[in-house]
Amino acid sequence: MSETSITSRDNPIFKRLKKLAESARARREASMALLDGEHLLGAYLDAGGQPHTLVRAASFDAGRFGQWAARCPGVRAITLPDALFDEIAPVSTPTGLLSEAAWLMPVARAATPLVIVLENIQDPGNLGSMLRTGAAAGATLAVLSRGCHDPWSPKALRGGQGAQFVLPMASGVDVAVWCAQFAGQSLALALGEERSVFASDLTGPLAFIVGNEGAGLSDDARAAATATVQIPMPGKMESLNASAALAIAVFEAVRQRV
Repeated sequence: MSETSITSRDNPIFKRLKKLAESARARREASMALLDGEHLLGAYLDAGGQPHTLVRAASFDAGRFGQWAARCPGVRAITLPDALFDEIAPVSTPTGLLSEAAWLMPVARAATPLVIVLENIQDPGNLGSMLRTGAAAGATLAVLSRGCHDPWSPKALRGGQGAQFVLPMASGVDVAVWCAQFAGQSLALALGEERSVFASDLTGPLAFIVGNEGAGLSDDARAAATATVQIPMPGKMESLNASAALAIAVFEAVRQRV
């Protein structure tokens, strides 16, 4: 394996990696992402991806780096001084390994639709967690509204733990328009509804709609849904985290289908 050592911030490769770390527009225009750490790289490889570039901090074990590079034929291997690596690392305690990788576009499975529709989810960790929940439940599609955080940002990727590599996604979608075209039941999750998600038939083509962490669902999304349902909460709390609510609803659908 041949490694290239980069020591200048003016290097075009370093500049490109820094843009991918910081700019949703750069990621969108290139259809590329920056994967942090060994877990995400392993998940990417397991999903059939091949990174374009592997980057290690000088302090990262060269032998372990070589093992990863051996699994990536034709990859460009880069070494950065720790100080430069820290500038592009998306975490406060850098792992020492980054991968420049093209977005994967998984193909939807031929199965009864189980869709998660996310409206204006702003927290990248929440978004990643929701995608991870959908992938774990065997969702066939994730629909993200125009107001959602970038699902390929480093923090969303970390929250997703590889979900973005296996779950088909449609981004920048008008939720109301999508619901009107969906040939199935679309259930909006909200508080104060009489109908419980546990009393609903979730065995057919189904989409769950979850709204913004603070504002909840828009009026348009509620109106477009087939029905609005709640998760019963007998305890003394007003609400659930949006990610937790989605997980409960989606796995109730799994329970009914299994």
